[in-house]
Amino acid sequence: MGVPEKLAGRMSMAEQHEYLRARFSRRTMIRGGAVTLGAVTGGAFMPGATAQATVPTQRVAAAVESIDGSLVAPFGRHLAFGNDPRTEITVSWQVPVAVKKPFIRIGARPWDLSRKIEAEVRPLHTPAGVGASGDHTQYYLHAELTRLRPGRTYYYGVGHQGFDPAEPHLAGTLGTFTTAPAHKGPFTFTAFGDEGVSYHGLANNALILGQNPAFHLHAGDIAYGDPSGAGETTDTGFDSRTWDQFLHQTESVAKQIPWMPAYGNHDMEAWYSPNGYGGEEARWNLPDNGPDAKNLPGVYSFVYGNTAVISLDANDISFEIPANLGMSGGTQTKWLEVQLKKFRASKDIDFIVVFFHHCAYCTSTAHASEGGVRQEWVPLFEKYTVDLVINGHNHQYERTDVIKGDKVTKKLPIGGTAYPETEGVVYVTAGAAGRGLYAFSAPDSYEGHEHETDSVASFVNTKDGKVHETVAWSRVRYLDYSFLRVDVTPAPKGRQATLKVSGIAETGDRIDHFTVARKAK
Repeated sequence: MGVPEKLAGRMSMAEQHEYLRARFSRRTMIRGGAVTLGAVTGGAFMPGATAQATVPTQRVAAAVESIDGSLVAPFGRHLAFGNDPRTEITVSWQVPVAVKKPFIRIGARPWDLSRKIEAEVRPLHTPAGVGASGDHTQYYLHAELTRLRPGRTYYYGVGHQGFDPAEPHLAGTLGTFTTAPAHKGPFTFTAFGDEGVSYHGLANNALILGQNPAFHLHAGDIAYGDPSGAGETTDTGFDSRTWDQFLHQTESVAKQIPWMPAYGNHDMEAWYSPNGYGGEEARWNLPDNGPDAKNLPGVYSFVYGNTAVISLDANDISFEIPANLGMSGGTQTKWLEVQLKKFRASKDIDFIVVFFHHCAYCTSTAHASEGGVRQEWVPLFEKYTVDLVINGHNHQYERTDVIKGDKVTKKLPIGGTAYPETEGVVYVTAGAAGRGLYAFSAPDSYEGHEHETDSVASFVNTKDGKVHETVAWSRVRYLDYSFLRVDVTPAPKGRQATLKVSGIAETGDRIDHFTVARKAK
């Protein structure tokens, strides 16, 4: 479905775009041709890795042939794991205009980037009249690298004709990434949701970089290109250029730390595809091991060390914001149970962490809790003793006690320890990454400023609307910008492996900490 290989070799990138535009209607979705990107093993590079994308057909501005590639700098670099974080990484970036022959250079040392691999281009056209966006095209590029060596740091540079990161004067544009280790070992990861473009998002990113995480989880509502968030073509205020700002903002972290998103309601941009994710498919290259990569591109899993991580799409089961309600026909929930069963049975996996957007348990006065999550997924979390659930959606920090069957099975004070094998599940809302804050109906209660409240008025969104409830599980509440840090420590068989979870404020202060422990396999 792409440009034939023989033609592509003789055509500029702009000519290839025009070829595709002429061949396919702008009303249809096209499957980008398989692009050979190459693979890396140690210092040797092997052919054979391919990548494909589904994006809308694009219109390309005229006169791009006159642009000097040396005047066009890549920006917005961001990494993502492939299906196997030990051997697969995708490097993604953006250019402001169409360029010729984009590529990545990669090597084991910064002075040895002689190997050059083609990049895949996923142009994304936004016509005038869609929100605040003008008629323009964004160019997202991806290089999918496979057969990497576990636990190795690689150096890379991205470029195109006229801009070569191997040139001495462009050495400052180089980045690094490190693959997951082959064996269990201690590591740290970070997480938050609801970032957008702001000073607070930038400040949180700076603090996250200082944690030296192995990867970062973004629990949805990523850039807020669609500020309305209903997932409908009638949403107002959409501006696709917000993504340019967002990717520039996060580049300092995401260019060296895999940035793994789940999709929230503000990430359903209905103008690009029926499921709202056409724009996301252009911008991200995520693992494709979920139940339906075409309709649910943000659903996937990966394993890092002794920890399995599952990303879910709560838009599929949201009663509150129903644009994509029922989209998977139940296949996502069935896939989730298969994954949980597989990971819990694995002798190599101690912990299971699940992250997604809409909250299972939260007392925010804005969105509170999502009944669809409680109905579809919470029983599975309890059945397979999930160790930690991370959500966004509500712009604040809140952490529950240990919960099972919608009831507190154990109070979990700051500094306490939970044992999911016998007690239940802990849920954390980490939605204060950068967007405007919401509110609680009860006083803040966090480390050093505890205000214990055993009864909090809230509500849950159900298929019949809001249902008010009074809850006893709200243990920590902090109404300011923050993120989550998780320190994972494996242990010899039969000893206790731990997740040490900390809430970190934008100021750098710790606002919460607790431990999840289970017997190592």
